[in-house]
Amino acid sequence: MLINQRTTEGSERAFLVAVASERQETLWSAEDSLSELEALARTAGAEVVGKMLQRLRHPDPATYLGKGKVQELAALEQELGFELVIFDDELSPSQQRNLEKALNARVIDRTTLILDIFAQHARTREGRLQVELAQLEYRLPRLSGRGIELSQQAGGSLGATGVGGAIGVRGPGETRLEIDRRRIRNRLAELRRELEEVREQRTLHRRQRAALTMPVVAVVGYTNAGKSTLFNALSQADVLVENKLFATLDPTTRRVVLPGNQEVLLTDTVGFIQRLPTRLVAAFRATLEEVVDADVLLEVVDVSHENAIEQSETVNEVLRELEAHEKPRVTALNKIDLLPDPDRVDPSLYPNAVVVSALRGWGLEALREKLAQVVAEQMVPLQVLVPYARGDLVELFHRRGRVELEEHRAEGTLLVGRLPAALAGYYAPYRLQQRRGLLRVPSVRP
Repeated sequence: MLINQRTTEGSERAFLVAVASERQETLWSAEDSLSELEALARTAGAEVVGKMLQRLRHPDPATYLGKGKVQELAALEQELGFELVIFDDELSPSQQRNLEKALNARVIDRTTLILDIFAQHARTREGRLQVELAQLEYRLPRLSGRGIELSQQAGGSLGATGVGGAIGVRGPGETRLEIDRRRIRNRLAELRRELEEVREQRTLHRRQRAALTMPVVAVVGYTNAGKSTLFNALSQADVLVENKLFATLDPTTRRVVLPGNQEVLLTDTVGFIQRLPTRLVAAFRATLEEVVDADVLLEVVDVSHENAIEQSETVNEVLRELEAHEKPRVTALNKIDLLPDPDRVDPSLYPNAVVVSALRGWGLEALREKLAQVVAEQMVPLQVLVPYARGDLVELFHRRGRVELEEHRAEGTLLVGRLPAALAGYYAPYRLQQRRGLLRVPSVRP
């Protein structure tokens, strides 16, 4: 158990609790997971005053902790005066009620904490709707017997990003008003309708992007791996960058020119985390479809983190859940500037890996080249002889495809390379046929 006496004025004092279960199958150790919970708590605005880890065969079904640890925690509350206890697992409604009866403090779990952080960081209407849906779905089964408590919670609105509210109650909670099941169910139905409209709008936008026949590269990675910093470095965008978990939630798309003047659409997406609440994955369906519909994934891995491999595997688990894990991928091994010996990084552990520092700008040209190579591999090979009168097609080939050979001949411009399949039809009259290794040039009309 770790006690931290330092406190910050105005912060909620929180105590963290976890159980290391013998039956728990995970790549993450209980200690590492508890350390991540501390980072989440600080991101939410809490001042962590202590941590407790108990090893059990399985969590107690009534109180999660053993009875002795519950009594010890109650005594620590008297000693340290914390107002909030955060558990590293998702608590059942009965466990939460029993713990709050035994402790003179509010009790929330990991899921509530992550939802609270999302509530603080949601900026767009879509993001706020998604977070509110996830929060209300989570709170609905936990209303029983807590009507008075809920009516007295000092929650805030999403529009105010939770300012002034306590951790775990920010978001859709209607401040100082009684919340009942009927009103929540009505609101849930309304949110689902609004989000379906948002999903249709996103689908329309993706179709419009597809009409541009530009490959889409989705940036994915564990939260705080440096996705937004890398996105800004590659696209010259101004996406918010903070050294916090889930600093950005709303996807941003920018046009990026890769080597050879090849254009792609680069999309920044929400960061992943271990045990990402299922409700959030469902609520952010429209946003995560940006990953599903991408042509290539750019995974960002923080190689300076002691759990870099576990974080990457967590990303793979979420991608498998989205059925996007088999997509072509480039891996940016980021934050090498924080390593004492960057040469010890083994890129062979990751697919199409490039060692970079997004903050310092190291390795970005090599990353662009690798992206251009992998994107081109998804295109169709093409050999065309374009008349000089159709210079627009030559320019289009350069912008949308990858030119491997260009020669100026008497009949026109010879282009050998790769192009998105959707554009191949434009070049049908000018395609060359390859026989026995020789290019046979058909007659073309200027």
